[in-house]
Amino acid sequence: MMRLTLTVALLTSVTLGGCGFRGNHADVVLHNGVVLTLDAASHEAQAIAVRSGRVVEVGPERAILNKYHADTEIDLMGAVVVPGLMDAHAHFVGFADGLGAADLVGTTSADEVLDKVLAHAALFPDGWVIGRGWDQNDWEETQFPNRADRLDRLFPDRPVILERVDGHAVWCNAVALERAGMVPGLHIEGGELLVAEDGQLTGVLIDGAADSLQAWVPEPDSVLRAGYFKEAARRLAAVGLTHITDAGLEPQDVEAIAALQASGELPLRFAIMVADRPEALDHYLSQGPIIDSAGMLDVRAVKFYMDGSLGSRGASLLEPYSDRTETQGLFLQDESDYIEKVKRVQAAGFQVATHCIGDAAVRRVLGIYGDLLGGVNDFRWRIEHAQVVHRDDLEAFAAHTIIPSIQPTHATSDMYWAGQRLGRNRVRRAYIYKSLQSQLGWLPLGTDFPVEGIAPLRTFYAAVERKDVEGYPEGGFQSEEALDRMSALKGMTSWAALACFREHDLGQIAPGYRADFTVLDRNPLTVPSSALLETRVLQTWIEGKRIFERQAR
Repeated sequence: MMRLTLTVALLTSVTLGGCGFRGNHADVVLHNGVVLTLDAASHEAQAIAVRSGRVVEVGPERAILNKYHADTEIDLMGAVVVPGLMDAHAHFVGFADGLGAADLVGTTSADEVLDKVLAHAALFPDGWVIGRGWDQNDWEETQFPNRADRLDRLFPDRPVILERVDGHAVWCNAVALERAGMVPGLHIEGGELLVAEDGQLTGVLIDGAADSLQAWVPEPDSVLRAGYFKEAARRLAAVGLTHITDAGLEPQDVEAIAALQASGELPLRFAIMVADRPEALDHYLSQGPIIDSAGMLDVRAVKFYMDGSLGSRGASLLEPYSDRTETQGLFLQDESDYIEKVKRVQAAGFQVATHCIGDAAVRRVLGIYGDLLGGVNDFRWRIEHAQVVHRDDLEAFAAHTIIPSIQPTHATSDMYWAGQRLGRNRVRRAYIYKSLQSQLGWLPLGTDFPVEGIAPLRTFYAAVERKDVEGYPEGGFQSEEALDRMSALKGMTSWAALACFREHDLGQIAPGYRADFTVLDRNPLTVPSSALLETRVLQTWIEGKRIFERQAR
């Protein structure tokens, strides 16, 4: 029998061990660890036996080792095993496609953005110039940029489109505007084209206008795109992720994921929310939810957008923005059209999920959901983000069993400027995660990557500490709304599974559950706060197969 031993330094050594009198076969036994089962009892164990991709038994070390004859034994040397970490709201395809774009995350000025775009354009000398990740709130001059400053001069002939970090705005040049036929005075439903004092377009487009321009950008070559998908999956496995809920995909995107999964080149699991576009709805609603028997790919939800983002002032608010009092943001759906689409989705047996950031959007969708659901239910309709919620609306989540799907790093990314948008009093109604959890007693957590980083351990830290990676602010941002550690861990495992109808085979380490694990170098439930961000992913397992192992340095 081959025994694989994982040392503390993460060196793997091979030793021979006797089989003794163990008569029960297992493909893999992981032992000498701290196993956080997150089952009904949330107990700790030391060993796991796996057969045919599922957990056979969890229990004390000697009991499991004495009972099972395993093809492979993994000595964890005290490492901590949690159910495979799940991201309950992300954009895998957006993250993957972004690997071919200029990375503008963390830029501190418009000039730095343009310097990075120039360097990227030199590597890709033909076609559209693509970038993603800028955020004017991180700049010393926090107003939106203007194409006339440098962008048009640097790129007089090639179209340039630079997506804001939240995906709800773009900055583009004159060539791109001309390609799309965008001129001052053009009306685009659910969008805004910002205009300078001289009456010319600044090149900043919000929400629907940004989407209209994005439609002109050619899709990448299929072979190149497959490479992006595989690299994205490799990076996600390295941070411990085993399951992604991708919020809003077209049929061709789903088919690309499925093809790579079928070839064994994309080992991650996916729950897909279909995009709110006529072609996507027609394609999927006519055939009903798709539930993969192998548990790799489910298509059973539809993602709607009710408003935009707070950072670009597209979130729909009940009262005007504190720092731009002439606007209350944007509704991206005609109410009657939205109701008809939701009814259609409901009739087809799909889950409904709606992006709502502002309190006006949250109130509208809660009301519509409530009318259609009529009380407590198990349809698991979701409000994605729920960033600003009026206290009068909180009880509607419980009254109609509506899931608030949140992303804790939004709070720690936005906390520097959210008060400017909302004002001192209203910001107290933003990012109220503990209050939202109290409605159903649970809630799923995600990152919204690539809007935020991909690491779920950053999600955990932001949820429980309410601080940035530098430890700011002391005491945490509105710390009364922090989650406790067990809730944060369940939000990325068992509760994330519950939100996408996978609670019977994912999110716990228990007999019959799929053998998806994330192995950590310390216990996130007990490690001191100061050391939480030092936690490292050692291994990632899906279906009883190790898809990532951290190499010794």
